[in-house]
Amino acid sequence: MEAKDVKKIAMIGAGDMGHGIAACCLLGGYAVVLRDIEQKFVEKGMAGIKGSFDKFKEKGKLTPEAYSDALARLTPMIDLQTAVKDADFIIEAVPEKLELKKRVFTDLDKFAPKHAILASNTSNISITEIASATSRPDKVIGYHFFNPAILMKLVEVIKGAKSSDESISVGYEIAKKIKKVPVIVKKDSPGFIYNRVNQTGGVLLSCILQAGHPTPEEFDAALKPDMPMTPFELTDYVGIDIAVHGLEYFAKVLSPDYKPSDSLMAYLKSGNLGKKTGKGFYDWSQGRPKIDLSKATKEYDINHLVALQVNEATKILEEGVADDPKEIDLAMTNGGGSPFGPFAMAQKIGYPVLLAKLEEVHKKFPLNIFKPTKTMMAENIKI
Repeated sequence: MEAKDVKKIAMIGAGDMGHGIAACCLLGGYAVVLRDIEQKFVEKGMAGIKGSFDKFKEKGKLTPEAYSDALARLTPMIDLQTAVKDADFIIEAVPEKLELKKRVFTDLDKFAPKHAILASNTSNISITEIASATSRPDKVIGYHFFNPAILMKLVEVIKGAKSSDESISVGYEIAKKIKKVPVIVKKDSPGFIYNRVNQTGGVLLSCILQAGHPTPEEFDAALKPDMPMTPFELTDYVGIDIAVHGLEYFAKVLSPDYKPSDSLMAYLKSGNLGKKTGKGFYDWSQGRPKIDLSKATKEYDINHLVALQVNEATKILEEGVADDPKEIDLAMTNGGGSPFGPFAMAQKIGYPVLLAKLEEVHKKFPLNIFKPTKTMMAENIKI
C-alpha cells in the first residue's frame, strides 16, 4: 500500500490528542471516523474539532466551504468494529498504559482490513511491545504527535523492531499531507528523539533541588533572558506530577540515573504540583509568577542545559535511533519552542565550551547520564 491509497482514517480516542489529530487529518482531506468508548467522550471530541475550526474560520485560515467540507467528512462512532472495518490507516490515542494499548491493538488487528496500518500516538511506550499484540507487526508504527496537535508541527514516525519500510513511508507521507513535519525514528528507543533529548535537563533540575542551591527562582532568573519560559517555571506549568512520571519511566527503561530526587518527590507528596494546584516551585494564585532577575545565580547558565541536550543527541546518533544530526535538529525545533536544534547550537557556541559545561555538571553530580559521550569528546559533528 502507498500513501495515495489511504482514503479513510480511523481515530481511536477522542480526548485532547485524539480530536486534535482527527482535526489535522480532516484538514488534510481525509474521511475520518472519531471513536471513543462513550457517547459523551465522542461528543466532547467533536465539539473540540468544531471549536478549532471555528477559530480558524474567524481568523480567515479556513473558508466557509472548506469548513463545511471538513466537518462533512467526520463520522462519530462508539462501536470499534464498525469504526475500523473499512479504514486504511488507524491512529490510536488512548491513555499511556501499555496493557490498555495492547488490548486496543489486539481488537484493531481483529477488526481492521488486512491492508490497514495501525499507528500508536505514544510519547514513550515501546512500539515493538504494542505490535506484539497483533498478527501484523510489520504494519504497526509509532506516530507521536505533540500537544496541541492542531498547532504543533512535529510527528515522530517510529519504527518498531518489525515495522516495514512501506508502513513507515505511508505514515511519513500522510504526516506531510496533513502539513506536519515528520521525522523518522529508526530504532524503537525510550523517549524517541524529542523527549529523550529533553529529559536529562529534568534530571539536572531534580539534582539541583536535592543539592538545595540555587533555588528554583535563582536558577530560572539566570536563564530568563534566553528563554520565554524557564525550566522550573515550565515544570510548574506542565505539572510536577508529569515531570516525576517521565523521570520514573526513564529510570525504569533507560537508566536508574533518571530516578527523581527525594526533594522533587516531596513536592509530589505535598500535592503542590504547579499551576494546576495554584502552587509548585512558584505561587500561581495571582497568575504567572514574576521572576526576579536580580536573584540570578552565577552557578549555572543556559549552556549547561544546551550541553546536556547536545550530549544526549549524540547518544541518539551513537545508538542509531537517528542517523542524521539534521533530523534531530528538525525534531527539536518543531516539537517545542526552540528556534535552533542542539547541533546547530553546538556549532554556534562551540563544542569545547559545551564540553567544559558538561564536565562541570558531571563533576557536581557524577551520574553516568551526564558523562560526555565519545562523539562529544571528539567535538567534530558537522551538520
